[in-house]
Amino acid sequence: MACTPPDKRFRFGKNWKRFRSLIHNERIEEAEKSLRHMLACDQLNGKDFLDIGCGSGLFSLAARRLGARVCSFDFDRDSVECTQDLKEHFARNDEQWRICRGSVLDRAFISSLGSYDIVYAWGVLHHTGNMLTAMDHAALPVKAGGIVFVALYNDQGAVSRIWHLIKRTYCSGMAGRVITSSFFFPGIIMACFIKDICTLHNPLGRYREYKNKRGMSILYDWIDWLGGYPFETARPEDVVSFYQQRKFRLEKEVLTRGWGNNQFVFRKGEP
Repeated sequence: MACTPPDKRFRFGKNWKRFRSLIHNERIEEAEKSLRHMLACDQLNGKDFLDIGCGSGLFSLAARRLGARVCSFDFDRDSVECTQDLKEHFARNDEQWRICRGSVLDRAFISSLGSYDIVYAWGVLHHTGNMLTAMDHAALPVKAGGIVFVALYNDQGAVSRIWHLIKRTYCSGMAGRVITSSFFFPGIIMACFIKDICTLHNPLGRYREYKNKRGMSILYDWIDWLGGYPFETARPEDVVSFYQQRKFRLEKEVLTRGWGNNQFVFRKGEP
C-alpha cells in the first residue's frame, strides 16, 4: 500500500528479528512501565488494544501482560513472524492476542479490525510513505472515549531534509549502506562520548541503561533510525491540530528538542 518501491524500503522486520533475542522479562517490564506512564493507568484489564506496526511485538506483549485484549498487525512479514515468535515463547495459545498482516494505509483492512479502547502507533506512521493518511486511519478504530497513542518524528526543517537524503541513500543498495554506516556509527559514538565527558557522565552508562527507555536496544534503535525509510516528520502543533479536527483532545505529550519522536496521547470525544 505504500508508495515507496519495496526494494527501496528499510527492512524493519529484519532489524526486529535480530532484536528479538534480547527480549526478556526485564525489557518487557520496562515496556509495561512506559505504557502505564503514558496511558496514566496501572492495568489495562478489559481494554481492547490495537498495535499498529507491531515490529518486534514487545509492546503487544506488554499490553497483554497488563490485561488488555490485543490485536497486532504489521505490513512487514518479518515483523509479523517476529511477533508470532514472541507470542509463542511468552504467551502460547493465548486466545486474547491475535496477530495478522496488513497495512494502516488500507482503509478496508483497518475497518475490518473492529474498534478499540487504545490504538497504539509508536514510531510507525511516518514510515508508511503516506503519513497523513496513516494518521487518519489510525483514528478510525478508536472507540468513543478511547485513546490513540502516536509517536511521530519531530520536524527539524533543513536538518530533517538532510536525514531524508541519508536514509534514502542507506536504502539505495549495498554501497549506500556502507557509505552511510561508515560515517554514522563512528560519528554518533564519538558525539555521545564527548557529550558524556562534558556533562560528567559515565560514557558506558548510556549503553547499559538504554534498555530502561521502553525496554529497547540502543544498537537496533540506531539501525532503525539510520535506515528508517520512507521517512516523514511533523511539527507538534500540526499533529495536535490534525487530531483536534477529528474530535480528539490532547491528554498528554512528550516532546523532543532534536531528532527522534514526539509522543502524543489523544482521547476521542463522545459522539
